[in-house]
Amino acid sequence: MSDDQDVRWLDPAEQHAWRAYIVASLRLRQRLHRELTESHGISLADYEVLVCLNLAPDRCTRMTELAAQLGSTKSRLSHQIGKLEIAGLVTRRPDPEDKRGVLTELTDAGQRVLDEAAPTHVRGAREHLIDLLTPAEQTAVATAFTRVLEHLDDVEGRRDTLT
Repeated sequence: MSDDQDVRWLDPAEQHAWRAYIVASLRLRQRLHRELTESHGISLADYEVLVCLNLAPDRCTRMTELAAQLGSTKSRLSHQIGKLEIAGLVTRRPDPEDKRGVLTELTDAGQRVLDEAAPTHVRGAREHLIDLLTPAEQTAVATAFTRVLEHLDDVEGRRDTLT
């Protein structure tokens, strides 16, 4: 355990930036989740899975890669994918190139749910974040959080998680 003398405590401006980020990001995710569940019966977490699969070649990816993209544990993602599979939105099958791996694929029904929910999500993203920022602020946010993701990828030994 580290000694308190080794800690670089946050000054008031840094503390304000940190707290604003923490509270706003949590509330933003809660708001986007509520809009998706009320309008389409799908959680924000499930929507994000469908988006990742939609962006993957052939709408299919390995579970380990999907977990990395979503910042999820394999166990938590497996449970979530199980629920999506029961709903008919995704399917799982063994990876023919690596029998230990599992592929998850977006079904046509999953694509329809994604297509129906996407406008709601984009409206929410615009209303609650993007349109509140100037183009320069949008660039600054993208630059800052790309740097954070790259740092986290480095310390966690992961590849690029933005794709």
